[in-house]
Amino acid sequence: MRLKDFLNESYTAYHAAANVCRYLDENGFVRLTLGEKWNLSLNGKYYITRNGSSVIAFKIGKNKVFNICESHTDSPSLKIKGGRIVEGDLKRLNVEQYGGGLLYSFLDRPLKIAGRILTETPDGLKQELVVSDYNVVIPSLAIHHNPNANSNLSLNPQTDMLPIWSQNETDLYGSLTDEKVIDADLYVVPDCRSFESGAKGEFLSSSRLDNLTSVYSSVTALVNCSASDIAVAACLDNEEIGSGTRQGSPEFISQALTAICCALNMNETEVLSAKENGLVLSVDNGHAFHPAHNEKADPVNKTSLNGGVVIKRHPNYATDGLSAAVLKKLLQTNNVKYQEYFNRSDVRCGSTLGLVTSKTLGMKTCDIGIAMLAMHSACETCGARDVDVMTKCLTAFLSSEIYLNENDLKVK
Repeated sequence: MRLKDFLNESYTAYHAAANVCRYLDENGFVRLTLGEKWNLSLNGKYYITRNGSSVIAFKIGKNKVFNICESHTDSPSLKIKGGRIVEGDLKRLNVEQYGGGLLYSFLDRPLKIAGRILTETPDGLKQELVVSDYNVVIPSLAIHHNPNANSNLSLNPQTDMLPIWSQNETDLYGSLTDEKVIDADLYVVPDCRSFESGAKGEFLSSSRLDNLTSVYSSVTALVNCSASDIAVAACLDNEEIGSGTRQGSPEFISQALTAICCALNMNETEVLSAKENGLVLSVDNGHAFHPAHNEKADPVNKTSLNGGVVIKRHPNYATDGLSAAVLKKLLQTNNVKYQEYFNRSDVRCGSTLGLVTSKTLGMKTCDIGIAMLAMHSACETCGARDVDVMTKCLTAFLSSEIYLNENDLKVK
């Protein structure tokens, strides 16, 4: 799986999950189903899915300890509200915000319609992934009609962010499939191909870097690791809207761990030990220092592009001194470059899966990511070398033997 192809082809969480599953299949992972009896073997490779938008994959090592890295498959976009078109001389798609995207970055650029449709067949409903073979655009208001746009731009999602879809057509679903559509989950997403930027190609620019670079690193690391413990890569949907769904909540991870423990005939004490002695890495990109906005950065701690793995520190994150120390020791042992992020105290900080995962699983957790600029823009930028560094970090983590009894901390 090539990073650029993965970024370019994973228009939605459904496409990202499908691409992850294809990669796992190619590397000998066996697909399982929750609720069915599992027969797991030492060194076995397995995965499960939910809703077609979340994937949890794992390898069985000799030690009954969980090493988990989690990331999310969704990115900010515009979600289409049903299949009806806003009528007028120029027919527009009726959309709403999905996640906290930088709305202005979606203007005047090529966009695709993508997602899943559910069609009627003689055997019942069928799910199908779709991507429009055409582009749509959201035109901005000309400077002549909005002379204060460069100093005071304000966008209304219901009036300013509706993509122009057609001049004469009225059947949205018919432009995507010949089948009878019963319902759909469709999004308007950036059609921005990944590209190197910078004088020497030092940077990577693309849509959906947040958080598909983390998904890519997690799954690649799992495929390449030599698991001594039970190595898990969880790629969940809906983090951008609060992780409150059955496919987005860390409860899905909890259910997967329960199924693994049952299949391995672990007793209650062994289950508690597997979680208590393990570690979760919540992998979600962080902010790099923006050269034009020193006032948004902590005065002492500044993260940089191509600066290595970012250990994220804030009350909104699950990182504490213990989980950070364990990770630092692992990174130092494996010669992996890292840096630390502290939010400026008077600037709002985002959140990740980390805190809710730590609470749900009762496991030590550390929030990490790679540094990036223009987070939640239609075109984001990170260091071109940092994805490989993160993959090296996660490969070392999933290959390690961890025993984190608080009176006897061991990592090797």
